[in-house]
Amino acid sequence: MSKQIYLDAPNVGELEKEYLCKAVDSGYISTFGPFVSEFEDKFAAYLGVEKSVSTQSGTAALHMALYELGIGKGDEVIVPALTFIATANPITYVSATPVFVDVDADTWNVDSDEIEKNITEKTKAVIIVHLYGNPCDMEKMMKIREQYKVALIEDATESLGAKYKNKFTGTFGDFGCFSFNGNKVITTGGGGMIVGKDTKRLEHIKFLSSQARDGSDGFSHPEIGFNYRMTNIEAALGLAQLKRLAVFLARKKEFHKIYKDQLHKIGVGFQEAYETAESSYWLTCAIFKKDVNVPKLQRALKDKGIPTRRVFMPLTEFPPYKTYKNRDLRNSHYIYENSLCLPSSSLNSNEDVYHVCKVIKELLGQAKGVTQG
Repeated sequence: MSKQIYLDAPNVGELEKEYLCKAVDSGYISTFGPFVSEFEDKFAAYLGVEKSVSTQSGTAALHMALYELGIGKGDEVIVPALTFIATANPITYVSATPVFVDVDADTWNVDSDEIEKNITEKTKAVIIVHLYGNPCDMEKMMKIREQYKVALIEDATESLGAKYKNKFTGTFGDFGCFSFNGNKVITTGGGGMIVGKDTKRLEHIKFLSSQARDGSDGFSHPEIGFNYRMTNIEAALGLAQLKRLAVFLARKKEFHKIYKDQLHKIGVGFQEAYETAESSYWLTCAIFKKDVNVPKLQRALKDKGIPTRRVFMPLTEFPPYKTYKNRDLRNSHYIYENSLCLPSSSLNSNEDVYHVCKVIKELLGQAKGVTQG
């Protein structure tokens, strides 16, 4: 076992140092430089798409997707209640109305039936989230897109490398948005990426993300733009990380298998995947029986040097979105109340994960330690 167990810490090493030094030595460390376009090209090649556009963050990618689709005041955007708040915030950036719906109890992803029940004449888009790297049922989602003529945006910020029917998440909808925050599958320190079916729209997003500057005419700005550009130094880090992506994914998959094999036998549950789906296993999250006091268990694990974090709280519990708390979100609440994200950083070893399982089993065996009451 390593000296320290990591929840979601980035895995950076000598290769990343080499690429960062190249960026520094080139003198291009800000928003101009050759590594940005190279990273975009190699990312697109990895996904098997024609074009990708880098952004300052995954949130910026989501914002640009909504903005480019022309979504604004008076429009509704359906979004799962169980996700990180960054999925919903861009909806408010464009003055549209978020419509929060419940998730499926088994996969933890947005429930397609709930989407259909909440589509109205005002619905212009649906944002789906491949939660914790677990792909949504994209066959159903694409049918909804076609039947109701709504835009489909994939929040793939947690699912780089995940597949549905052997096709990468983020490549199905009108736009797919990725994040390279420090805790994601690969990192650029910050940063994000957006892909889509319409290359002209992607080119326009690239233009808007650079303050809508017309370079052919000096500092001419024919539209309102955004400062959403990725820096050359971030892209350099991304190129190094992309080279190691297969290793990261394999390690996370192995960790998930160990957790499931070791803990499932004592009644601990996990996100279920569709038969045709392959998760990125960004974070392995466990759901415990009702008699387990999850906050107590989390504190007990922390005392033993094992970091965890709670599953996302339903967004309608936060002050900005409490006024939208007008639907049955029982699955979202149940999952939040009974689940924990377990150490999943690729810095960990298999031995570390076995140790985490051993401690969890010991704590769950101590009835007074972590049970309700």
